This record gives sequence, structure tokens and C-alpha cells, in this order.
Amino acid sequence: MINDGAVVPISLEAARPFSVTELLDAALARRGLVSGDVGAFCAPGPGTGDDFLGPFEMLLESLETDAQLTVLGRWITHRFLDRLLDVRLQIAAYVREDPAVREERIIEPIVVVGAPRTGTTALHALLAADHRHRVPLGWELLRPVPPPVAGEEDGRVALADLELRLPQTVSGGLESIHAYSGRMHKECLSAMSFTFRSEEFVSRYSTTRYIDWLGTCDMTPAYEMHRLVLQILQRRQPTQRWVLKSPVHLHNLDPLLAIYPDARLIVTHRDPLAILGSVTSLIATLRAAHSDEVSIPEIARYHADLYLNDLDGLCRRVDRGLPADVAVAHASFDELRADPIGVVHRIYDRLGLQVPAEVRAAIIRASEERASESYAAHAWSFESLGLDPQEQRDLFAAYCAKFAVTEEVR
Repeated sequence: MINDGAVVPISLEAARPFSVTELLDAALARRGLVSGDVGAFCAPGPGTGDDFLGPFEMLLESLETDAQLTVLGRWITHRFLDRLLDVRLQIAAYVREDPAVREERIIEPIVVVGAPRTGTTALHALLAADHRHRVPLGWELLRPVPPPVAGEEDGRVALADLELRLPQTVSGGLESIHAYSGRMHKECLSAMSFTFRSEEFVSRYSTTRYIDWLGTCDMTPAYEMHRLVLQILQRRQPTQRWVLKSPVHLHNLDPLLAIYPDARLIVTHRDPLAILGSVTSLIATLRAAHSDEVSIPEIARYHADLYLNDLDGLCRRVDRGLPADVAVAHASFDELRADPIGVVHRIYDRLGLQVPAEVRAAIIRASEERASESYAAHAWSFESLGLDPQEQRDLFAAYCAKFAVTEEVR
């Protein structure tokens, strides 16, 4: 009914234009600040400069002209953008009040950098079972200010839970593909979105011009903001080591390693055709929460080109030593399903980490709990992608041969 044009409060809010000036001024007004004070969104130091304005304007123009949003999709998007601006104001204010937060050290983070749908979420959960590790939660990345205190209840959990669950409510089938909630482990995109340089927008919207721009832009500010968010999160609770993950790191290894030069990487692998089928299904379902115009072939082609470039690039990097002083472990989707505990042991050994008895027991419990959970089947069809399977098989042949990837799609 809402999308059919009925005038209700949601439709009135959705009608707000995606205007840089109006959205910034509204965010300032919510905090009782003066309209036009763009400097309030900025703070001294990397990642918090006014270089967010260009990407923000590009995103808004593309949302208005490319995304074909429904009324409900516009309303959800306004709430999303408002939260990003509100939190950016909070981050900037926090840094101005506590500039020493930038001295927090992020020491030897473990970063899972595999392509999507390759077992990264399952592996992330197993690594999180190690009490020496800290994995960011959904509510922490969405609303990191003020720094959380371990063991304290926080009202931000409920706010994040509502936001993360909303697309699942609107778009049927999303939860069977990838569940989201405020207390679940969260990947890095949400911290990068405060700079408006993030594939979180690509996942939700068919924003052609923004997507083209994002593929060529400098992602360093996004990683600088990502580091700052982690620094804020650990300000009140010392953290031994972060465990992070996102497929976007695979095509941003240079800025990732520039910001985290002592990072330890884990690359997960799977049949590229299965990756394309599964990720296309996920992105199509996410976009369907915001628009009735979702093109599965368009999504599939974008990811086919993206991950061909990424995985060929990975082969070249491995050949020349990626770089020599960075510890890298590899794991396949099939191995993670068949022997998750053995895979974790092998990863720890490759990364030079010990597995004390209590850590091994915790990882085993986490694996058993995950195996006992029931998940709805995630059905997808490669035929719906509009891609030639043999052509794709040939294109990805070098990658599959190098990492001994098993074919799933025949």
C-alpha cells in the first residue's frame, strides 16, 4: 500500500530529497548545532576530513537518479543516511574531546579477506571463540560512540538490531541467506561507510554512477576511518587482537596493509561460479528491500568482473610474495565444512599463533553450536545469472588451478 502511493507518515518522510545541504543541516539540527557548520562533521587527523563531501554528493545523486527506490526503500535509506551522519558527528566530536584516542594501537589484527560466500562468516565465528580475540559486533560498528564498557548493557544494541533486521522484514528470504542482528559479529563495511566510500551502498542499491566512481577512488580514507572506529571501541576495554573480515579487503589490499602493516591475513577460497551464484542471490535480495527494479544479470556481471580482477590479482600477488613480511593463511570452503577444527589449527600454525587447550575447547564448542543451528536452505540458480558457465570456468581457470579449488557448479 505504501509503495502504491498512499499518503502516510512514512511516505512524507520518504519524499525528502536526497540533498547534501538538507541532510547535513538536519543532522546538525538533531544535535542542536548551527546549520551549515560542515566542520562539525570533521576532526583533526586522518579519516575525518571534509573529503567525505564529494563521495556523499555522488552517492546522493546516484540514489536519486539511478536507484529506482520504492517509497519504503527511500524511507529506509533516509534512516540509514541519517544514522551515518549522526554518528559521524559523534565521532568527530569524540576525537576533538579525546584526541589521544588516535594513539590506541591496533596490534596484529587477523583479517579474513576471502571473497563473499566462501565461508568467511563461519570462520569469523570460530576465531571469535578464542577469548584472546575481539570481534566487532553489529551495534559497535553502527554506533561506536561513546566507547562501550565490557559487561554493561547498552541501549545502542536495540537501535542497531532494529536497523539491521529491517531489510530482513521487508525482503523475504534474506535471513536464509545471511542473518543480521545487533549482537552478531559484523564485517568491516559499516565502519567504512562513515566516509561514504563503501560497498555497503553497492550492496543495497543499483547506483550506477556511484558504483563506477567507487571502483576507481582512493579507499585510504575509508580504512583510516575503520581504524579510528576500532580505536574508539577499545578505548575503555583493552583489546589483545581484533579479528576482522570483509570481502572488500580482497580488492583493497594496498590500503588495508598501509593502515594495518602488521595484519595477518586469511584468504578463503571457493568455486568462483558458486561465489557468483550465491552473492548475486544475496545482493538481489538486499536490493529488493529498497527497489522493485532488481536486475539479476546486471548484479551477476558486476561481480563476475569484480572477482575475476580480484582473484587474478591475488594469484599475481601470491606469485611475487604478498608481501614477504605479511603472514598469510589459506582455507577452502570445502575444508571448512569438512574439518573446521583442523582448518583453524592449520591457520593458527601458519600465522604463528598458539592454540592452548582452553582455546581449542572453546572453538570446538563454537563449531558444534553452529552445526546444531538450523538454517533455511539458500536456493539459487546459475542459469538465472545470464552468464555462460563455460566462459566463466575458463576465465577463472588460473585461479582455480593455483589454489586447487573444487568445482561445485557443473
